[in-house]
Amino acid sequence: MTAAATTCPNCGAAIRFAWSQAVQTTCPYCQSVLIRDQMDLKRVGTVGDMPATSSPIRLGTTGAFHNRRFTVVGRVVYGYDRGSWNEWHVRFDDAGEGDTSAWLSDARGEYAFAVATGGQETPPLDKLHPGANFAWDHRIYKLMSVTSAQYAAAEGELPFTTWDRREATLAQLDANDGHIATLDYRGQPPALLLGEWTAFDALQLDNLREIEGWPRPA
Repeated sequence: MTAAATTCPNCGAAIRFAWSQAVQTTCPYCQSVLIRDQMDLKRVGTVGDMPATSSPIRLGTTGAFHNRRFTVVGRVVYGYDRGSWNEWHVRFDDAGEGDTSAWLSDARGEYAFAVATGGQETPPLDKLHPGANFAWDHRIYKLMSVTSAQYAAAEGELPFTTWDRREATLAQLDANDGHIATLDYRGQPPALLLGEWTAFDALQLDNLREIEGWPRPA
């Protein structure tokens, strides 16, 4: 699919959207944060310095999940009381109009890949309690944690805005068979993402950031 193109309202640089459903992006030239309504762009601020990261993943990194090729098009850095982690927003290369995107979670060398899943009943936040079980797609997921995370930084194409938000509430669940679920209470009803733990090499990543002396993790 041909990428949609427009121009930055601040500097006039060409802005090309790799994912047609993106509502926020960043100008790679002037670092303006831009939000989109159809093809009209509005500047709402600028990106601050991105936090230092040891991750080799970057915007433009490519890979595959279950033989489906993807490209990293955005990133959100979440901070919480034990540190921070990256959520890389990815677009599947075979995605059509209206197709969902996915997220590659990258936290201290652990990786998980999850896709937004619609049409499922999700619990309100006040119904969550330690050890609670929920069934989706013929699996039972156990609640492991509920995290109130701050938006530490964001870049690239995203399916939601971050410039007008300070924090997100995320619930992590595990099926004890390699499958995971995330409940995102950014909106109502909460969004459900279903996915799996994965290994770095299994993702077949390419176009990685060069890190001197860095060995590819297994």
